[in-house]
Amino acid sequence: MQIVFVHGACVRDGTWWWGRVAALLQAEGIESVAARLPSCGETGLEPGGPSLAEDVAAVTGLLGEETILVGHSYGGVVATAAAAAGDVRHLVYISSVLPEVGESLSTFGGPEPAPFLEFSEAGTFTARPEMMRELFLQDCDEATSAAAIERLTWQTASVGRQPVEAAAWQSIPSTYLVCAEDRASRPEWQRAQSKRAGHVVELPAGHHPMLSRPELVAAEILAVAR
Repeated sequence: MQIVFVHGACVRDGTWWWGRVAALLQAEGIESVAARLPSCGETGLEPGGPSLAEDVAAVTGLLGEETILVGHSYGGVVATAAAAAGDVRHLVYISSVLPEVGESLSTFGGPEPAPFLEFSEAGTFTARPEMMRELFLQDCDEATSAAAIERLTWQTASVGRQPVEAAAWQSIPSTYLVCAEDRASRPEWQRAQSKRAGHVVELPAGHHPMLSRPELVAAEILAVAR
């Protein structure tokens, strides 16, 4: 049994983002690994070129026997497309979408980009650092918030419009963790998404519960693993 974590959009260093949860799981004898997404520049390629397909390939390359695949926000899109390629026993979604084949992240958004996003002429986008604490990190301490903001990065913008070619949640058991205090992805929007999952749990946390409430995230993953 292993856990594969997939982080969300516009950040780098998945090992840091998932580190608190990973440490709790390791204490219970469960190993994990965090994916490095090419579209976020984590594999040496400049953002703007690598697509959703490259991100999916990076995750499928990590899938081993009896994997639990955990996707946060945009990472849930990647996990949805990647899971069918390996021995994935369970999907865990955190404040994410569960797209059908042919749907993309933008399928579930409004006609205009979210105000907390910034786009460049190079075909990349990022989250505005001045809005991170209020919308994404309001339940994190100052040191954690500062470290998270330092890990913002530019990402290939087109990944949000590229549709998935597989929807593994249709055949693989899934759990959705609703972040009930999320100010970026509204809880009611998450609850609508969670109707596609097999099991739903609400967490009293903001957008990044792996930082603010890692013990709750670890407990749900352990419940799945056992």
